[in-house]
Amino acid sequence: MSKSPEEEHPVKAFGWAARDQSGHLSPFNFSRRATGEEDVRFKVLYCGICHSDLHSIKNDWGFSMYPLVPGHEIVGEVTEVGSKVKKVNVGDKVGVGCLVGACHSCESCANDLENYCPKMILTYSSIYHDGTITYGGYSDHMVANERYIIRFPDNMPLDGGAPLLCAGITVYSPLKYFGLDEPGKHIGIVGLGGLGHVAVKFAKAFGSKVTVISTSPSKKEEALKNLGADSFLVSRDQEQMQAAAGTLDGIIDTVSAVHPLLPLFGLLKSHGKLILVGAPEKPLELPAFSLIAGRKIVAGSGIGGMKETQEMIDFAAKHNITADIEVISTDYLNTAMERLAKNDVRYRFVIDVGNTLAATKP
Repeated sequence: MSKSPEEEHPVKAFGWAARDQSGHLSPFNFSRRATGEEDVRFKVLYCGICHSDLHSIKNDWGFSMYPLVPGHEIVGEVTEVGSKVKKVNVGDKVGVGCLVGACHSCESCANDLENYCPKMILTYSSIYHDGTITYGGYSDHMVANERYIIRFPDNMPLDGGAPLLCAGITVYSPLKYFGLDEPGKHIGIVGLGGLGHVAVKFAKAFGSKVTVISTSPSKKEEALKNLGADSFLVSRDQEQMQAAAGTLDGIIDTVSAVHPLLPLFGLLKSHGKLILVGAPEKPLELPAFSLIAGRKIVAGSGIGGMKETQEMIDFAAKHNITADIEVISTDYLNTAMERLAKNDVRYRFVIDVGNTLAATKP
């Protein structure tokens, strides 16, 4: 007989969970493991709501495990550390992103790329080393191996910094890896949502010229005035797109809906790179001729390893980069998910777990 989530581990925990693919979230009692010698336990103060959370609670990708406690943009304050922990102390501000484990013996792990380990363990709805299901940050506390703990610099706000643990590293990593972080490069950002708005900020901090590419003309003022982009293209306006042909060194495509790639290839210079970080549910068409004609590259990129995630947070703190957020209370969660499904958020919901979760206990 398998134990209930509440009895599985010795430390009682409370959060909000989805019980089935209706995706409805409600209060949930469960438990977390005792603090191991390499573990860090922290009180959750804020947790960002990522689009992945919405996909996961509804089982859109087909591998959700219920009950499911979402949340992989988790920040808080350390309450306990294991005897071998060297990285942080009680009272420190820390975060956990998309990962809580990996094999630590493969080539990817050896190169600080736990995010590409074939046995990586996701922060929620994954199976941990001990065989139990992982639960995310819509909860009162979190425990993780110190390798997966990110230190938050003193000047980094916890609420605005939380979404960087997923959205931030997702755009920072490809900008760095593909050489699009060199000052003076001209970078296109497709889609101005949770990922896109942070991508604009990082690209500007690297010293790039930034063009935002969107289907929504209404986002022009936001992109140029509030986020500091240099120019704005409406992707459905053929004249605008034609005028900008061959001007971009690289494009970070954050769109998670099916969309044509051909118009984007046209914007790239020869040897330009189109990097996909959004994950549409259906395959995209790949017109080979337009790649061959300019030796252009299409690639993908997924989050980043722990070393690079720490580097990203430190860089963001130095350059005052945070996500633009709407802070919500825990009891607003289901409404927030409905709004997220309609893209009705600028640009990231963040749950004030520390001040509002306890009040929802039945």
